[in-house]
Amino acid sequence: MTGREERKHSAYMEWAKLSSPARFNLATSGLTNVALAEFPLRVDELEITGGGYGYAPLLERLARHTGAPLECIVTAEGTSMANHLAMATLIEPGDEVVIEQPTYGLLLDVARYLGPSIRRVERRFEDDFALSLGELEKAITPATRLVILTNLHNPTGALIPVETLRAIGEMAHRVDARVLVDEVYFEMLFERAAPSSFSLGENFVITSSLTKAYGLSGLRCGWILAAPELAQRMWRLNDLFAATAAHPAECMSVMAFDHLDRFRARARDLLVANRALLDSFLDSRADLECFRPPAGTVVFPRLTNRDPEKFFQLLREKYETSVVPGRFFEMPQHFRLGIGGETENLRAGLERLGAALDSTSRRKSSSSCD
Repeated sequence: MTGREERKHSAYMEWAKLSSPARFNLATSGLTNVALAEFPLRVDELEITGGGYGYAPLLERLARHTGAPLECIVTAEGTSMANHLAMATLIEPGDEVVIEQPTYGLLLDVARYLGPSIRRVERRFEDDFALSLGELEKAITPATRLVILTNLHNPTGALIPVETLRAIGEMAHRVDARVLVDEVYFEMLFERAAPSSFSLGENFVITSSLTKAYGLSGLRCGWILAAPELAQRMWRLNDLFAATAAHPAECMSVMAFDHLDRFRARARDLLVANRALLDSFLDSRADLECFRPPAGTVVFPRLTNRDPEKFFQLLREKYETSVVPGRFFEMPQHFRLGIGGETENLRAGLERLGAALDSTSRRKSSSSCD
């Protein structure tokens, strides 16, 4: 594959679609999907065809949900398309962007596709993956047009404090840059212990969706919050991409927002049970080092004294369990572990993960004795 072809391809998404499914799938980062039987479907309110720049009832629900004015809201097909649309509006080839490291692979893939110069700011395991304001200040230059972050951080779940975000916004403002914050996991704070970054100033652009926190991936209900003039530019640019949304999905998204308390309670109850399983598992493993985030469905453990790729292959082939290899986040000794699945499936997957770790530990002991 040539360099130009590589820019038009996401290795992570290809892996996620072709290689992540397993009997015990710990690679999924969102909440287990809502079944149609659980969904408050009102068939008499479905329509096949809509149109225009946004579906008014959906925009009204989003305004209520986010607290943003209607003129600041753009809908998109999931957070992935929301990120692509926001970045394509804000970035020109040759511009400079600053992106956290590690980050969600598709954010980096889209940025490379759009052709800017990319500078990275490291989030270190030793610092609980916190952002360093000093390093950000060095990375942001007069040529910077966009800073790209995730909050909660993907892949670690770390929360960026509002004071840090405010300081980043001020740094970006001084060079006339924007700050794009993917907040799809931020929805998992549920009680809104911290405000959305959108409240911090007009140079913040926020993306999110119903996908991760609520198990509603199939609706592809994503959104962007941006200053009014920028939101208008995004609507017009989307004419070149999706043009018109799938209207039945817009109608069903309205129904979802009308019953969001139900989906929120479902998610909260599941994650309380699953986080207890995760904590117990991590407490029992001296061979894993792991920052434990305050909320969310992902953690990013570090393997000790193992060849990671051989271990992931063994885990998949012998133990029928998948996790996301850390190479997709530029940290190959780590892996992303999702805890949003059904509790019994998570329990079984963690047992198999532990068995694979024990198996490789015994092999090492045997080899050292030889």
